[in-house]
Amino acid sequence: MPLEISNPAELHDPTGFGYSHVARVTGELVLIAGQYDSDAEGHTTTEDFAGQVERAFANLGTALRSAGLGYSDVAQLRTFIVDHDLNKLEIIGKQIAQIWGDTPPTQTLLGVASLALQGMHFEVDALAVRG
Repeated sequence: MPLEISNPAELHDPTGFGYSHVARVTGELVLIAGQYDSDAEGHTTTEDFAGQVERAFANLGTALRSAGLGYSDVAQLRTFIVDHDLNKLEIIGKQIAQIWGDTPPTQTLLGVASLALQGMHFEVDALAVRG
């Protein structure tokens, strides 16, 4: 198996927060650039944070499929959130649980002052593994 996600018993269970502690990988690494709530022209489509999260993860799925991969091949996420708060963390956690269930990839969440374009409130990049 090219990707094994685990959570050591000695550490807290992070799955409720939308991540796992360890991803062991073998095989080819595929890096997916930051995806956000972008339409075909690269413009954001909504100011709604939950809508931006949903569209960013959908765009991530599109990028993964273009490389012959799927969400289950993701070993690591990095999420970037403008004006991070616990409500936003809950929204992201629900989206990750919807996609990955009880085995989310590792994740580093970064609260930032701003992102590349005006109106962007969320961005996600990924490291995936091809077996």
